[in-house]
Amino acid sequence: MVTTDWQTDLRARGYRLTPQRQLVLEAVDTLEHSTPEDILTEVRKSAAGVNISTVYRTLELLEELGLVSHAHLGHGAPTYHLAERHDHLHLMCRDCGEVLEADLDVAGPFAERLRERFGFETDLRHFAIFGRCAKCTAAPGDGDGGGAAE
Repeated sequence: MVTTDWQTDLRARGYRLTPQRQLVLEAVDTLEHSTPEDILTEVRKSAAGVNISTVYRTLELLEELGLVSHAHLGHGAPTYHLAERHDHLHLMCRDCGEVLEADLDVAGPFAERLRERFGFETDLRHFAIFGRCAKCTAAPGDGDGGGAAE
């Protein structure tokens, strides 16, 4: 369970922990990397009247306040997780869809080269690196080895 006191965090920023905000935060905590639609499904288990626009508005506010963070793990909607979890890269398996987390320091040399060569400050938390997980790579007779054109 999360150790953050969301009510205190929100009050310190001039907001209340409304029932909808609490339900969205709890859903994000439970589901980890989840889309707004997944969060809505989870929230509706407790509050059937909540709609998708409420979830989107709540996620936007919670992200502005630094309580949740999002990443783009493909072509669809962004996925959300609690911001109190360490910053990390998202490694997305194209075969099974598993999302692995890796510490940002793994990409440190890459980010440093971008900074040196282009003066570009990279925010690696908001996108996914696509490939194949160890389990899918090791599967016998699984096909093309991940190099096929899409």
